[in-house]
Amino acid sequence: MAERSKKKSAKKTATRKSAKNAKKAGLLGRFWRFVRRLVWGAGFAALGFVLLATLLYALIAPPTTPYMYAEGRRLGAVKQVWVPMDRIAPVMARSAVAAEDANFCLHWGLDVKAIRAAIERGRGGASTISQQVIKNVYLWHGRSWSRKAIEAVWTPLAEAVWTKRRILELYLNVAEFDEGVFGVQAAARHYFGINAIDLSATQAARLAAILPAPKNRSASNPSQFVRNRTRQIISGAETIRADGRAACFEA
Repeated sequence: MAERSKKKSAKKTATRKSAKNAKKAGLLGRFWRFVRRLVWGAGFAALGFVLLATLLYALIAPPTTPYMYAEGRRLGAVKQVWVPMDRIAPVMARSAVAAEDANFCLHWGLDVKAIRAAIERGRGGASTISQQVIKNVYLWHGRSWSRKAIEAVWTPLAEAVWTKRRILELYLNVAEFDEGVFGVQAAARHYFGINAIDLSATQAARLAAILPAPKNRSASNPSQFVRNRTRQIISGAETIRADGRAACFEA
């Protein structure tokens, strides 16, 4: 009898333990299902935001950008006037492409050859105009692998939604040309006292020459480096016009 009682007690204990384990497993399973739903939900929300933001700026001009807003807070105000592509001298568009991304019309947002060459050299400088637009319009400045990763995902999507002409229009209107001076119209007024549509080949090339370091270079008082770079850009702008690499953004 005592032995039978012990067996029953052991069975009850085992059953209780099994029930507890099953309960724990059930709670753990529900927790991980919740986490998975949360991750998927966050992913879809992020994708939805990216799609909406990309579609929005396919139709309207960005009222500001994160960097412009930050500079406006720091300086008190910034200069920027949006102008459509038909109010920008065609030579300015060609000069910017020649200076920053000569194969702009040939790639889908990421220039794989340039990226590979930059990695081999051990330094940056492989960002396409499309990548720069994503950074300038939506993201933050400064060296950051997380920002580069977002750029790499967002850029092909933007290329699928925007035309090349629209990408260049955005670029020329939000690029920084001096401290607190954004966009080619404000830059043309700031440096030369003219409108963007009236820029000469030399003036356009000078503006393009200062783009990588606008706070350290001047288009109206160019250093010898900027003068040399200007000559290279004038030649490059003519080259891409002649060989068809400007066709994707010229009306």
